[in-house]
Amino acid sequence: MLSQTALYEAHIASGAKTGEFAGYDMPLYYNEGVIAEHEWVRSSCGIFDVSHMGQVIIEGPGVAQFLEKLTPSAFQPKANGRAQYTALLNEQGGIIDDLIITRIAENKFFAVINAGCKFKDMDWINEQLPAGITMSYFENHSLIAVQGQHSEAILREVLGIETAELPYMHCLDPAFAGSDEIFVSRVGYTGEDGFELSVPNDKAADVWNKLNADERVKPIGLAARDSLRLEMGYALYGHDINDKTSPVEGGMSWVISKKTTGYFGYERVQRDLQNADKNFIGIKLTGKGVAREGAEIRNANDEKIGEMTSGGFSPTLKQSIGQGYVNAGSATGGDQLLINVRGRNIEAVVTGLPHIQAKTKSMKKKAA
Repeated sequence: MLSQTALYEAHIASGAKTGEFAGYDMPLYYNEGVIAEHEWVRSSCGIFDVSHMGQVIIEGPGVAQFLEKLTPSAFQPKANGRAQYTALLNEQGGIIDDLIITRIAENKFFAVINAGCKFKDMDWINEQLPAGITMSYFENHSLIAVQGQHSEAILREVLGIETAELPYMHCLDPAFAGSDEIFVSRVGYTGEDGFELSVPNDKAADVWNKLNADERVKPIGLAARDSLRLEMGYALYGHDINDKTSPVEGGMSWVISKKTTGYFGYERVQRDLQNADKNFIGIKLTGKGVAREGAEIRNANDEKIGEMTSGGFSPTLKQSIGQGYVNAGSATGGDQLLINVRGRNIEAVVTGLPHIQAKTKSMKKKAA
């Protein structure tokens, strides 16, 4: 039997078409359809139920050093309230999961982990836990993503939460303790300015309904969440990255700290930094058609050089886009490609990622 989040009845009341995802019955889209939902997030504000994801607290003396063993990122220098996107690595340097970890106190971190990986992740972390460090799973908390250009104003006007001075990849209040308070982080998976709200389950429907009552807000399903992340070139675990992929191969070299050593898979990661076997690239189709995961990537001479791991139609660009892996050195920006879809070659070109410019608060400040 599929699990349901605390917001399931609210989705049904809004006309959601649901389907299985990571063992949950989740909203895939609502009455207006995927493209309309996608465009609404880009132009206004959408709310997503992402309560199926895992929320954990890892705490204890030396916890920052412990996280520097599990991931290739530096946590000891992180200030309270600062979030870090990173990768949980296995002993071979493969990615167990990609996740966001936020420092909420000197010896306390809050992590959000992917829905399909959360129990595997927690088992792995528990196996590594040294004496004095504990991990707690917050299964009594829902997670609501509020994404879009009006999200800051909506949180202020609807929920009374002031976030004007909160930078991207920071949390509003580092004193998260599983209380009745809403824990707010300025993060997201869409490329838009936005937030994630960790809310006790018994208050989640009230928060959701208040947000949904605002004319600038619409509920958004997982299908549009996927097309939004694809436009940003974000990796989807189990598709673009997996436990055989190193963070270097997966285009995540920027999460690797130059100052930390001794983390799981360190030798593999360092080797890949010098000479990785494959490269992660962005793709735009210039010919007619849509290419998806598994389509062969071929060079202009019709020789196979790789495979797509994600693909679909971009409502913003009005063309098909994707991403995937090619043999190292076989394709660079601007190169012409052929994407083989069921025996038919479609013309394409190598492009940089993301496909469209991010609009997070930090990006907007930088551009000003």
